Amino acid sequence: MTTGPVPKPTPETLPFWESTRARAMSIQHCLDCGAAIFYPRSYCPKCTSSDLEWRPVSGRATLASYVINRRPLPVFEVEQQIIALVNLEEGVRMMTNIVGVEPVPTALQLGMALELDYDERGDQVLPVFRPALKESE
Repeated sequence: MTTGPVPKPTPETLPFWESTRARAMSIQHCLDCGAAIFYPRSYCPKCTSSDLEWRPVSGRATLASYVINRRPLPVFEVEQQIIALVNLEEGVRMMTNIVGVEPVPTALQLGMALELDYDERGDQVLPVFRPALKESE
């Protein structure tokens, strides 16, 4: 469990936060054009259809970009944090934190394989990512 601001679900984001609380993160998919959608919204950004459904993600992602925040706000009660953009296997990009790795550039390779994990914060559970274990580990 970490400290910091706690997201407040809206009607559009509530299914997302319910899925993370169940540790089975889901994102929206358009039933008309098949697009995966993140962040949650009421219509498809590609074809404007409102015929959407929630599907669980694989939990696999790759690192697209990151910044090491060496001065987090005091509310986070951590010395450093890795803020990252990750590409989910489903084809969408999301902002998150990378955990389970030292916050130094030599430990973070763009394109590195990541796996989904969860971090309890207040009454919510946030999706975070950690380096994927290699098959031999």
